[in-house]
Amino acid sequence: MREYLLTLCVTAAVTYLLTGPVRKFAILAGAMPEIRARDVHREPTPRLGGIAMFGGLCAGLLVAAHLSNLKHVFELSNEPRALLSGAGLIWLLGVLDDKWGVDALVKLGGQMIAAGVMVLQGLTILFIPVPGVGTVSLTPMQGTLLTVALVVITINAVNFVDGLDGLAAGMVCIAAAAFFMYAYRMWFGHGLEAAAPATLFAAILMGMCLGFLPHNMHPARIFMGDSGSMLIGLVLAAGAISITGQVDPDALKLWAGSERAAVHATVPVYIPLLLPLTVIAVPVADLLLAIVRRTWKGQSPFAADRGHLHHRLLEIGHSHSRAVLIMYFWSALIAFGAVAYSVNSASVWILLLVVVLSAVGLVLLLMPRFTPRAPRWAERFVPPRYRRKAVPTPAVEPSEAGAEERREPVPAGLHGATAIGDRSRFAHSRKVS
Repeated sequence: MREYLLTLCVTAAVTYLLTGPVRKFAILAGAMPEIRARDVHREPTPRLGGIAMFGGLCAGLLVAAHLSNLKHVFELSNEPRALLSGAGLIWLLGVLDDKWGVDALVKLGGQMIAAGVMVLQGLTILFIPVPGVGTVSLTPMQGTLLTVALVVITINAVNFVDGLDGLAAGMVCIAAAAFFMYAYRMWFGHGLEAAAPATLFAAILMGMCLGFLPHNMHPARIFMGDSGSMLIGLVLAAGAISITGQVDPDALKLWAGSERAAVHATVPVYIPLLLPLTVIAVPVADLLLAIVRRTWKGQSPFAADRGHLHHRLLEIGHSHSRAVLIMYFWSALIAFGAVAYSVNSASVWILLLVVVLSAVGLVLLLMPRFTPRAPRWAERFVPPRYRRKAVPTPAVEPSEAGAEERREPVPAGLHGATAIGDRSRFAHSRKVS
């Protein structure tokens, strides 16, 4: 665990330190597109944040390759190299799109090529557990098609949800944290060596998002752009494919008399990551709704609009920060709920807790105008918008505040009420003289 934490911290630190220079480079390079109709921000903001995130990815892999307990991942598996190859291609495509713009079909083709490069280097789905059937081995063509489909779906789901400051990075970080808990349990809890690459990918992905978030929270100083959103989507998909399609459920030693029963017994463990859709359920739901909405209107599925979930949260009255926190809440509820269910599917408390938290989330959605306030003792630890406003003291009118300075000195002997009239006559006599 310590080496994973070290890898995570190095990745986060490199990403954080690179983001500042990358922001200056993006401004000099002119990677600041004009405000579009669907944009939420009101000032041109530099993109190309994916450059810093890719630097963090390379640094994390480099450090892990020299750690005693993690270097065997690079020796026994070609998956880290496959990830780096696919990430490099998708990152380069994103940089070109952030600077000059790339057609949607060209981007789709580039995503498929990046996924194909990972498949050629061994990062592919070999078999899947099917409830009631058993372990189903896939042909090379079936595995390739399924792998490419999962990569493309995940990349576009993350790309579609990248519409508010800090939204995509935060949601992917939550998904990576849940993914790491699951993969780490599979490796050390069940002794599955094949789960080691996915655990490493999740730790690096958390570091990439945590290092970029301080620069991307509202109001954002830089956007990750397609170079960042497609990159973190590919890393998340690669980890899910690694652990889902290459870990044999027979190795879990949960036999119940037959292979079919064994697979059925491991379904609660495998369902959360059978497809990488549960850990990013909210982005995927947004993706599917966008495709249906645009197709129904006769538009291209890749046509941009303001109908995403985060746009609708803003329309019903939620603030920018509140909309982001609500999306965080639902992502964490679904991701960690699925992981908890995989650990103990027989526990009723898990289901009850998910139901209660879902009710809380619905209440928050129905109260867009409510602004939470922190207690007095905690105000110094929260942003200013959550602090109680002090009662303003009556302000003195500017005309009255400077009245004393503007008054003429009263000659000696003029006091009391009679001094007011005499003072005016004295001032008049001065003007006349």
